Amino acid sequence: MNNKYINNHIILGVVTAALFSTFIYLEHFGIISKTLNTLLGISAFVLLLYIPKKAILSTGFFIGLFWFYWVGYSFEYQGLGFMTPIITFAFGLLYLLFFLPLYFTDKAYIRALLLFGLSFLAPLDWNWMQLELPFVDSYIGIHKYQFAALLAALSLPSLINDKRYKYTPLLLLLLAINYGYKEQNSAPLKIKLVDTDIKQNVKWTPQALKPTVDMIFTEIKKAQQEGYDLIIFPESVFPLYMNRNPALLRTLLKASHGITIVAGALLSENFKHYNVTYMFQNGEYKIAKKLVLVPFGEYIPLPKFAQKIINETFFGGASDFITAKEPTDFLIKGVKFRNAICYEATTDKLYQGDVKYMIAMSNNAWFAPSIEPTLQNLLLKYYARKYGVTIYHSANYKGSGIIK
Repeated sequence: MNNKYINNHIILGVVTAALFSTFIYLEHFGIISKTLNTLLGISAFVLLLYIPKKAILSTGFFIGLFWFYWVGYSFEYQGLGFMTPIITFAFGLLYLLFFLPLYFTDKAYIRALLLFGLSFLAPLDWNWMQLELPFVDSYIGIHKYQFAALLAALSLPSLINDKRYKYTPLLLLLLAINYGYKEQNSAPLKIKLVDTDIKQNVKWTPQALKPTVDMIFTEIKKAQQEGYDLIIFPESVFPLYMNRNPALLRTLLKASHGITIVAGALLSENFKHYNVTYMFQNGEYKIAKKLVLVPFGEYIPLPKFAQKIINETFFGGASDFITAKEPTDFLIKGVKFRNAICYEATTDKLYQGDVKYMIAMSNNAWFAPSIEPTLQNLLLKYYARKYGVTIYHSANYKGSGIIK
């Protein structure tokens, strides 16, 4: 009897987690239905508010797995492939703890308050769990006031005993409806986004360097002939420290008289390493350093003593990239673009100030094959619509496109 009781709670948790995650997998397989996403999202939050307390534990664990099972894939390329299942399990535990506050109450209105509070948190600086994200392609809006209205509409009926008025709080769903987002316009330039598919285990090998550079210049020449104003390449498309290659710099500067070139590379400066974007235009160039690093991939979000131990033990000193102090804007043919490199394009910091257009570049090959590019794309939609920004995204291994 006890085993059956436990199994039922686990199954209910898995169902809740699945409803909360299905929109990602539908998008991954090209199925985009606002109606379906709305129904699935509302159903998921109804269950989060009303399921038994013990089911919350498996709900949080499986949400962590369904959303982030792929994070550990990148460890393979750092000689730590044995850690992949450990990292996957750790993300399950992390989100079990994230949703754990719901376990301590069975009152729906208190859970609603807790969920609203959790929507502001990013455990270990990892902010890809946006509780509003299931509604990014739905009839429900993604702003905080709409999320609050949704939670209120679904939880307040539990406080009303009079059957005649029990479901009147559902009228609050009218406040949660998506009535449209800020206006998003296309930049007044002809822009070419280059998407590549260079395997991560090949990308940094000496044999891959010449074919990669040849491909880049072929794309530049073709784009120039086709009349493009701007060509954008993915993150670290040049698998090298650009400032240590003066001949390559000169060639790019020469090519930039015909077309503006934006491409990712590395920068070594004063014994420090930077993940950067180079913008070549009219025989000159500008560098944009990354502002927000990837937790555990480029920095360790722990106290300094733990950072040093983990960095040296597991990453061989690789997670030591240095950041810029503020976002970088490129002025390209009179149009201002905010620069964003991969993870930072899905953080609020990069959208502060006067931002209409963003150039985002990613290397998603770290996580191939997985749903990571799909989840990233959904998050980019979330931020683009939240702030009214049009994003021009160039990626290695899936995800390139204009995002509004």
